[in-house]
Amino acid sequence: MDRNWDELLQELRVTQTGTQILTGFLLTLPFQSRFADLDDYQRDVYLVLVVLAALATVLIVAPVSLHRLLFRRRLKPQLVDAAHWFARAGLAALALVLSGATMLLFDVVLSRTAGRLVSGALLLVIVLAWLVLPRLIARRAERSTP
Repeated sequence: MDRNWDELLQELRVTQTGTQILTGFLLTLPFQSRFADLDDYQRDVYLVLVVLAALATVLIVAPVSLHRLLFRRRLKPQLVDAAHWFARAGLAALALVLSGATMLLFDVVLSRTAGRLVSGALLLVIVLAWLVLPRLIARRAERSTP
């Protein structure tokens, strides 16, 4: 369990920084002069993205709080299981934020159609890279193990 916890913490260190930077960036947008030019759809998408980014940050940072509250209670397996769940949920929220932020950006710069196409393509790449590929690798490894 110690090795699992250490590996999970390394993964979370990478995602925490990126998620927090993305959330901070989103929080500054309303203070930019062009924000007033957004239409209702774009403002709605933006607000959903802020909520998703905050949720992703909370979920990805949650294992730290869990560790603090469960420290020295000999609950490492439960801690690792809960942290694993939070990390996966945080990555799902992060995938939606990345895809949605890309959609909003392309919507503002090019068109709504471009935003939706690029967002859908990015979400597909994320699903392939984060879900499908790891499962394929695991299946191949299981087949090659005697």
